[in-house]
Amino acid sequence: MCVLVSWTSQLSTPIFFNMHLLNLIRPAFKLIAPKMTKYGLFLTMPSKINTCGTLRMIYLNKNISKNADENIDLDEWKSVVLSGLEKEAFEKASPEEEPNIAAIKEYIDMSRRLGKAAPENITEEQLKRLIEYPSVSSRNKYLAFLASKEMKKNAEKEKKKKQQEERDELRKTIDNEEQTSKSRLLRAIWDSSMDVVYNWKAAQAMSFGQPLVFDMDFNDMSVREMQNTVNQMMECEGANRKAVEPFHLYYCNLKEDGPYHKEFLKRYGDAWNNLFVTVTEKSYVELFPRDQIVYLTADSPNVMETFDHNKIYIIGSLVDKSIRKGVSLARAKRLKLATAHLPLERYFHWKSGAKVLTLDQMIMILITLKNTGNWKEALEFVPKRKHEGFIDPSLQHFIRKQKNRKMSEQNFKKKLLVEELSKKRLWNGLWEE
Repeated sequence: MCVLVSWTSQLSTPIFFNMHLLNLIRPAFKLIAPKMTKYGLFLTMPSKINTCGTLRMIYLNKNISKNADENIDLDEWKSVVLSGLEKEAFEKASPEEEPNIAAIKEYIDMSRRLGKAAPENITEEQLKRLIEYPSVSSRNKYLAFLASKEMKKNAEKEKKKKQQEERDELRKTIDNEEQTSKSRLLRAIWDSSMDVVYNWKAAQAMSFGQPLVFDMDFNDMSVREMQNTVNQMMECEGANRKAVEPFHLYYCNLKEDGPYHKEFLKRYGDAWNNLFVTVTEKSYVELFPRDQIVYLTADSPNVMETFDHNKIYIIGSLVDKSIRKGVSLARAKRLKLATAHLPLERYFHWKSGAKVLTLDQMIMILITLKNTGNWKEALEFVPKRKHEGFIDPSLQHFIRKQKNRKMSEQNFKKKLLVEELSKKRLWNGLWEE
């Protein structure tokens, strides 16, 4: 322990500092001191730090009022402490030298202690990503994102733990019932047996199933958008595997070592090579005839009336938080492909907002249409928050009739206009002669 004694006429008691406490305070002391001088806690700026590792304290101001602590802005004090640690943690000695990982970890720990959003545990990969951010504000935002992600993960773990406890309790009661009566009419089917059945059906679909293509040529998404896309793709693969008649899934334009491929490997691990999915770097126009392809996009002017078992439907593997309109439609037009959108307006009282669905919702709608052909049953997978319920069938017929009438009126007007123009041209030709 190092002892620092200051004797004055106003202060006669010695002040003791623990060496560990001094080591924590020392990096930010020079930045804190001007603020403390501003509030009247120091008479002058503190002198430089002694070689023994202690601080030479300046005498406290005798004019400090009794309620001086009320004038101190604690949030500002915290920001000053953190700014000192940020400077130490994130400044580089040279462009080639990496920042001090230990100092960054210390900064994260101090942020958490001072009440700022920061994760309890952070991986080496997340630390490297944190270093790559150019500004302090962007780093703080990333730390807040990691903290919220960690909280959600912990909440999910607690939820799963409770569910597991409930399952264990249920299993105990079932075991007790089985001990009382061993005879049963139906045999229990275990999850492992169901997995064998699902895998067999998915393998059969790869040989005889209708193709369903996911376009993986959207590599300009952000990291979070890419993660959300892969999450939804995993949901799609699982839903298709459990379908009565699965699709033969194609992942087209998937570049090896590209952002999609890296995220898939990260999520699936060794199971990636065992999926019942055709993965290729080729485009769908190289694999299938153009006249059989239909690109499904919300921006298409054409309505998908029925599900065609002879068509090959394309879904763009894109999660766009900013909802950039026309990206997939522009791609389909460039490749001269037919496009279509789901008849959401025909069946729903739609609320305001984009008619955009997630990838897993799209595949569930297509699976239901493929197996039943019933639009109402298929569109049950559209989230209820997006609409105010189904439109009455009689009203649907009326709306369709009105649209057809408008289209016929427009076609009639176009026909009259063409006839009038042709007459004018004929008259002008005769006049010139």
